[in-house]
Amino acid sequence: MKAIVQRVTKASVSVDGKVVSSIGNGLCVLVGIGRKDAPKDADWLARKILNLRLFDDDDGRRWNKSVLDKQYEVLCVSQFTLCMQLKGNKPDFHDAMAPDQSQQFYDDFVKLLRQNYEEDKIKDGVFGAHMIVSIDNDGPVTIPLESPAGLPEPKVRKPPNNKKGSTNNKEQSNSTENTSSESQPSQGASGDR
Repeated sequence: MKAIVQRVTKASVSVDGKVVSSIGNGLCVLVGIGRKDAPKDADWLARKILNLRLFDDDDGRRWNKSVLDKQYEVLCVSQFTLCMQLKGNKPDFHDAMAPDQSQQFYDDFVKLLRQNYEEDKIKDGVFGAHMIVSIDNDGPVTIPLESPAGLPEPKVRKPPNNKKGSTNNKEQSNSTENTSSESQPSQGASGDR
């Protein structure tokens, strides 16, 4: 899996003359999915993008803060052309994952970024559309990334436990479901929807 990560002051994606996504300070990431890529590649790349230290800290020290640290945004754009080989002067895209498989893979990758950050800070373009990508590269800073061969399978991440002192999440989940289902009729009766 490949990515071109650019530090930006702003970036946007337009389709048919309409802006479909935009961000301010943060990262614009062009994402290429190869035909041999697997979830472990997506996991590695997502962690790397969110933790790259491409920003200055509050004391002006360079290359010291990540997009997570700064609470900046990320704009992802699918770009199969990153997975090309040149045949003479003509690009060949046989190394790119087929569109029917890569759309789900890309959607899962964006979902992974959202699960590991704040959902509203991860934006993306329109998969398979002809997009106009506007990037105000800050620096310029452009970092090419490629998932290494031989990655281990990703660890299963458990959702964070928001209740302190909890020993049995299933019991809490069941009690929450029972409480919400019991309170629904009274909400409907009062007209609050």
